[in-house]
Amino acid sequence: MIGPTSLPGGVILRPLDFGDAPALLDAYIRSREHLRPFDPVRPDSFWTLAGQQSRLDTMMQQQKEGRLLACAMLRDGRVLGCATLNTIVFGPFCSASLGYWVEPAEVGRGLASAAVAALCRIADEELGLHRIEASTSPLNLASQRVLAKNGFEQWGTARKYLHINGRWQDSHLFQRILNDRPPSFD
Repeated sequence: MIGPTSLPGGVILRPLDFGDAPALLDAYIRSREHLRPFDPVRPDSFWTLAGQQSRLDTMMQQQKEGRLLACAMLRDGRVLGCATLNTIVFGPFCSASLGYWVEPAEVGRGLASAAVAALCRIADEELGLHRIEASTSPLNLASQRVLAKNGFEQWGTARKYLHINGRWQDSHLFQRILNDRPPSFD
């Protein structure tokens, strides 16, 4: 099990837990307009406690299966954002996709960069992954700076890659090679 990691400003990064639904819902509500340009259109149920609990239940199952590591950034019990390694694949691919967001009041304070750095370390040292990929909207320069600061390099642009904010949008594709170890087949 991955333990908590200290981030700047008294923030803790730790895996999400079943009891996080109320704090997660609160964070999403506070961040709704800020995230709208970069998120898919959410069903009404997403904005309810039951909807968040259902999402969390699914994520906890995926974490148990080793396909996901979803972490919350918390200060004093308040969720300030999330950082996630999803679509974790072992074997010869040994890779995962990275996602992250920070609430508007915390943007520009280095929290996203610190969370991404922590997940890269965990992916390398604890999960034994070789590579992490990420994508951003071409307009999301702040997210691109977070990735560059953490050693990611852009390797392409995918046309109409994700259905975001109600339409198919292009994405810049990034990757970071964590190490050159051969994969473990344990």
